[in-house]
Amino acid sequence: MSRKPKKGYFVRGQFVAEGSELDLEMKAELKGTADATRTDLKRESTELQKLGEDLLTLRNEVRLALALPEKLEDALADARKITNFEGRRRQGQFIGKLMRKLDEEQVAAVRAALDAQQRGSAAEAAALHEAEAWRVALIDSDESVQDWISRFPQTDIQQLRALVRQARKDAVPEKPGAAPRHGRAYREIFQLVRATLLGDTPDDAPAEDDEDDRDD
Repeated sequence: MSRKPKKGYFVRGQFVAEGSELDLEMKAELKGTADATRTDLKRESTELQKLGEDLLTLRNEVRLALALPEKLEDALADARKITNFEGRRRQGQFIGKLMRKLDEEQVAAVRAALDAQQRGSAAEAAALHEAEAWRVALIDSDESVQDWISRFPQTDIQQLRALVRQARKDAVPEKPGAAPRHGRAYREIFQLVRATLLGDTPDDAPAEDDEDDRDD
């Protein structure tokens, strides 16, 4: 009497009987691969949604240069108007769905634009901190003034020295124990230093408290 053939399948020429230990290992491996794929897809979807929401922080002229699809631009414009938490969450999901329709080159362009803006913001923040440190040093000592002139010979030396002299004069308290006064020269030193560090001209630097200057 012939034995009933076992049910199974072949993998690389090897017969794998259903229910066998090898069969269970193979199925577990396949299931793991499928789960990993689903996890990867979910992670990619989440990243694209976050990338789409980050587009809201991108400067308008930079975003427009990306030539994004009109439907995505409209979705971003709508997101700016939504203040309700749940509404913004749903709008974010919709933006993520539209982001998944972009091709790889468009997604790469969005990432590059956001990275460039973030690096620029970080560089400006660092320049602001450095400018403040230089302002304190310049007002504090002539040695720092000479050090600045040596590092940045393009500086208008006469203007810098005049500003420093005035800032030092303004810093002298009117009464013993009173806080030092910071006038126009104090602010203009910061503007000059900041503009030099960022490679701008002093006239391009944003003015500080112009209305207060009328009281100087």
